[in-house]
Amino acid sequence: MSSSSSLSFFKALEIKKRLLQGCQTFNHLKHLHAHLLRVGLDHNNHLLNIILRSCFESRHTLHARLIFHCAPNPNIFLWNTMIRGFVSNDCFHEALEFYRLMRHAGLFPNNFTFPFVLKACARLLDLQLGMKIHTHLLKAGFELDVFVKTSLVCLYAKCGRLNDAHQVFDEIPERNVVSWTAIICGYMEDGRFGEAVDMFRRMLEMDLRPDSFTLVRVLSACSQLGDLTNGESIHRYIEERDMGSNVFVATALVDMYAKCGTMDKAHRVFDGMAERDVVTWSAMITGYSSNGLPKEALDLFFKMQAENLRPDCFTMVGLLSACARLGALELGNWASGLISKNEFLSNPVLGTALIDLYAKCGCMPRAWAVFQGMKERDVVVWNAMMTGLAMAGHWNIAFGLFAQMEKLGVWPDGNTFLGLLCSCTHAGLVDEGGRYFNSMDRVYFLPPRIEHYGCMVDLLGRAGLLYEAHQLIIDMPMEANAVVWGALLGGCRIYRDTHMAEYVLKRLIELEPQNAGNYVLLSNIYASSGRWDDAANLRRVMKEKGIQKTPGCSWIELDGVVHEFRVGDRSHPLSEKIYLKLNELAKQLKAVGYVPMTELVLFDVEEEEKEHSIGHHSEKLAIAFGLISTTPTDPIRVVKNLRVCNDCHTAIKLISKITGREIIVRDNNRFHCFKEGSCSCKDYW
Repeated sequence: MSSSSSLSFFKALEIKKRLLQGCQTFNHLKHLHAHLLRVGLDHNNHLLNIILRSCFESRHTLHARLIFHCAPNPNIFLWNTMIRGFVSNDCFHEALEFYRLMRHAGLFPNNFTFPFVLKACARLLDLQLGMKIHTHLLKAGFELDVFVKTSLVCLYAKCGRLNDAHQVFDEIPERNVVSWTAIICGYMEDGRFGEAVDMFRRMLEMDLRPDSFTLVRVLSACSQLGDLTNGESIHRYIEERDMGSNVFVATALVDMYAKCGTMDKAHRVFDGMAERDVVTWSAMITGYSSNGLPKEALDLFFKMQAENLRPDCFTMVGLLSACARLGALELGNWASGLISKNEFLSNPVLGTALIDLYAKCGCMPRAWAVFQGMKERDVVVWNAMMTGLAMAGHWNIAFGLFAQMEKLGVWPDGNTFLGLLCSCTHAGLVDEGGRYFNSMDRVYFLPPRIEHYGCMVDLLGRAGLLYEAHQLIIDMPMEANAVVWGALLGGCRIYRDTHMAEYVLKRLIELEPQNAGNYVLLSNIYASSGRWDDAANLRRVMKEKGIQKTPGCSWIELDGVVHEFRVGDRSHPLSEKIYLKLNELAKQLKAVGYVPMTELVLFDVEEEEKEHSIGHHSEKLAIAFGLISTTPTDPIRVVKNLRVCNDCHTAIKLISKITGREIIVRDNNRFHCFKEGSCSCKDYW
């Protein structure tokens, strides 16, 4: 080796060593490149390759392009580095441009080129170019390469050609975990979650061990399906192979259990995690909130804060949802202060959560102000505002909002019509509801879902059109679920049609034999008709089957603290004062002509005992607490987990008149805003 060659070799070695040690800054990288040029090593493609990779890792794609174009004789490795670098930086058009330039330069792509080029086509949904590249790789003889073929599977699946994707998948001679994951993801992107889970099962039968990404995807498919059985089976597989320590896999398990409604199992996985990131906490908080456990969601959020974790967008959505469910306006205001107002107004997901909070707390002016200030209003934002208006009894404004939405060219979706039909139900507008329902398919090409049929059955049933509602169920293109039959049963209760109620209940017991609500509702019908023996028989059946009635529970917020009350509850520190206030109210109510609706009590007991039973419902306890704990000008906001009974509705309406207080009660049906002896629902319920 000559002295000059030896010197060049050692200089190259020195630069390579410094490059491999890593550059602290982009300027440092430029200095190393300048040094390489000064010593005349700009022709060394190996060193240039390291510099190009460093440029892409620091996201300086333009500088990488400049370096490449100055290279005297770039080889296939440099071209591949450029294409791969552009793809990794989401510069897909640039990646495809370099693929074309490479071919024009007379260099033919290899098995490292095609996967990245195909990925760029997939991300751009450029099926035509992808199919051309498919012919290129066939001519180049890479039709049996597992990585190239897997990229083709991803391309066709991403572009909605799942049959073609499956055909390519079947042609792979030795399929690896990546290949199986690609086809599983393809089924998921096509909404075929059940088949995705089936493909995962087939992969296990091939004795292939899935990686963490595969497990996360298949658990997500189980979440979408609400498939607890397969989800638990996959959990056992994860535990057997000791893969539960992976934070992404464990978080996917938490999410799966939460979306399947089994929060106890979600919490066990959560508690067993050695490492928990903000995504994990968000999954738990959102899970508690969406599964009817808002207090637990709040408690967990405060624990998260104690660990100094900053909430992200999804944490805030779960937190605001929990506040909305509890009617905790003060707490919701505090929570919204954790993120800047601009973030709410620029992020449709956060904005929707804030609109929902204010709407469910009865603060429609605030909800409207957020809606008006949103910088981007997608259909979900419009739906949230429309549903909030419907719930608060402002159905005319909700209908007007729909007209404005159409005028601005925002195409409605199924949830838009749920809001409109709920407005019609709350207002008792049967004809309008029918027109909106019929227009879904005829005008907007949206086939009604089972939820829309449920709304129509509810609307017809509450209007007394029980047989029309029953006929609609018979004519439905899908099998009626418990919600639909339950809507008809609600109508039977209002109009005391015991015969049809018994018929409906048989269907409901078939669908959900452990749901106490079905038995309780029929018991109410029997009780109100004086059929005490039938009511007693129902209670006996419930006892034999171990079915327990869901206890009524009401929440009221005071100074950022949520207080919980149950029927006959005496656990509150101010219990003595609360019951004194109730007794005082009872005397005032009788003085203005109030007569307790004792026919609603399920037991054949003395009249005095019946009055005592309905007088201590959870919402009355919460209102009494509010009256003794707030100033006379403060509105009282109460949330109840069950429907407010007719007796409580009448009593609260009179309490608002006697005390001169605005009382807002939200139950599982709608809002009741009591003011000066009237209610926003116009007593339609």
